[in-house]
Amino acid sequence: MSGHSKWANIKNKKAKTDSQKAVVFQKYSRELIVAARLGGADPAGNFRLRTAIEKAKAAGLPNDNIKRAIDKGAGAGAADNYEELTYEGYAAGGVAVVLEAMTDNRNRTAGDVRSIFTKFNGNLGETNCVSWMFDKKGSIEFDQTVDFEKLFEAAINLDAEDVTEEEDGYRVITSVENFQAVVEGLEAEGFKSTTAEFTRIPQNMVEVTDAKTATSVMRLIDRLEELDDVQNVYTNCDIPDDVLQQVEV
Repeated sequence: MSGHSKWANIKNKKAKTDSQKAVVFQKYSRELIVAARLGGADPAGNFRLRTAIEKAKAAGLPNDNIKRAIDKGAGAGAADNYEELTYEGYAAGGVAVVLEAMTDNRNRTAGDVRSIFTKFNGNLGETNCVSWMFDKKGSIEFDQTVDFEKLFEAAINLDAEDVTEEEDGYRVITSVENFQAVVEGLEAEGFKSTTAEFTRIPQNMVEVTDAKTATSVMRLIDRLEELDDVQNVYTNCDIPDDVLQQVEV
């Protein structure tokens, strides 16, 4: 469930066939619980919860699961005491990795994350050892049915930072501070996004040209994303297509 990044494109090219729906559902449920706990159960007054609900629905999370998660977060059930943590370090080849987690047991999560870094030739680092290499931004994505010129004009008028054309649609980039205003402003103009979330965009990419190193990097990222406690994984990895074809995940 990593945010939009170069890694997302690599994952699409080297997609795994096995489904991890249960893990994905658990991640969305945790985000719903935390969002409701911090801002209340009414999505109209809780922007984080509203975007979490939209993402959960898009991922196929059943409405009953969404309601239960919100009720737990708002205090209607026995809510788990999740805390939000960030871990960072290096994968093989000097690739920077930042991951965001929600956990009710930080010792367990730290142990699991450290073990994966070690197993796949990486190193878990200290706070801010690589996160400074990434800019935290708002990312709003639209499918190809949207009129790009109209979207561009509306987004720039709302002080968005950039509008880009992606492989399967368009992407509006905003500052963290202006994210909600741009999302709601575009909605008011009739533009319905497919996703709206915070992400971390690498300032520079690290090209991996060796298949063995690329395999270690991709295995590390895959295993981190499979952890229940991990919500998002970001990297500055750039693997050329010819090398990607040689990778065995």
